[in-house]
Amino acid sequence: MTRSARSIAGKATLGALLVGALALSGCAGGTPEEDHVAEAWDPHAEEVELEIAWWGNEERQALFQQVIDAFEEEYPEITVTGNSYGAPDDLFNRLATDFGGGATTAPDVFALGGAKPQEYGSNGLLLQLDADDQVSEIAHSDAYPDFSLTNAIVDEKLYGLPTGGNATAAFVNTEIFEKAGVEVPDDGWTWDDLVKAANAIGSAGLTTDTGAPIMGIDLRVQDIIGTYTGQETEFGMYDWDGDVAVEPEVISSFYGIEEDLLAGGGLPDPSVVSTNWNLPSDQQPYALGQAGITFGYSNLVNGPYGLDGATKILLPPTDTDKTGVALLPSAFWSINAATEHPEAAALLMDWFLSPAAADLIKDTRGVPFRQDTADAVVPLLEGGAAVAAEYVAKTLESGEVAPPQPNGGANMNSYSQTYEAEVLFGRLSAKDAGQKWVDSLTADIEAAR
Repeated sequence: MTRSARSIAGKATLGALLVGALALSGCAGGTPEEDHVAEAWDPHAEEVELEIAWWGNEERQALFQQVIDAFEEEYPEITVTGNSYGAPDDLFNRLATDFGGGATTAPDVFALGGAKPQEYGSNGLLLQLDADDQVSEIAHSDAYPDFSLTNAIVDEKLYGLPTGGNATAAFVNTEIFEKAGVEVPDDGWTWDDLVKAANAIGSAGLTTDTGAPIMGIDLRVQDIIGTYTGQETEFGMYDWDGDVAVEPEVISSFYGIEEDLLAGGGLPDPSVVSTNWNLPSDQQPYALGQAGITFGYSNLVNGPYGLDGATKILLPPTDTDKTGVALLPSAFWSINAATEHPEAAALLMDWFLSPAAADLIKDTRGVPFRQDTADAVVPLLEGGAAVAAEYVAKTLESGEVAPPQPNGGANMNSYSQTYEAEVLFGRLSAKDAGQKWVDSLTADIEAAR
């Protein structure tokens, strides 16, 4: 069976799981047996010190410390130091320094995202999690759908386990649509529908209660370009060989949509667009009630994009029979290949991913992909969190299994922003910008080989 076929089979299994759990009618999935693992390795046999590192805000730091406290209570011989970093790059910079110095100062367990599992795994820096050994059994690496592991597999070896997933979605502020006299869209809308709606809202002269102008769409190109390419191509941005799989014309056509939005009033001034690229989610125009439409990960409906129930979450618009929504995890946990305590590190990682911590973590790192954990989490969700879980279940039935971002693909977001600005400021045509985007990303990937 091909990788793609295995992935689709895993997708269907989890989709059925989430739908059943949300309806509270399914039975809990079986928890992997642990008795033989305890006999093979005893977590109480010796005192062990571990470090685990992640990124996130102060709220996540406090939450994960509770998870660590519960772990230490269950395994008092294992002492865990948790280190939180404000942004992913802060952690990645530290890891680059640690691994550059020989890995002895790197954390035993740490979070990775994007192409990092591929990059670190290919360089031999991560512990293999699916070998036929105690680590594999302790980590329950066979408890995850195949599609959820793609980004952490290098040369058929697994180097990370997914925290859960949050699918790309469209968000519409129904109150703004109503004030502008624009019909609220449903799933199945097209890009032309979006352009017309955004331009109508942006041209209506609406303002917030504080007098701030309301734009048609709060657009960050990096939040939607991958989904758009998934709609317009067979694989999305990359193919299974790690090559750029999108033609320049596809990128150009998206920039053309942005040109239509700018000309019709749906987009604000290009200087505002570029300023909004890297704003925290709670400071983005949509979260402040200053935009009718935006894109982002589904879990945002349970946070700054919820707007006290004014938000409707939809599949992104498409002009094809594909949603383009990729089923990719929000992050992975991985283990330092140089750890002195691989079994204890695997136990700690599994604790963060298992039902043992489900009542604390819930869906803060995405709807869990592991069945027994999802069974424990989904019934606990309410309000926006339940809405987000329902959306993830829907995308599992209609979304795409995308090839992972290869080593060398880290500048994709930067290129998308750079050439978007060139188009919106009138310095490059959409056609030339699409060609430069493909050329730049292809050169990076070739250079990384």
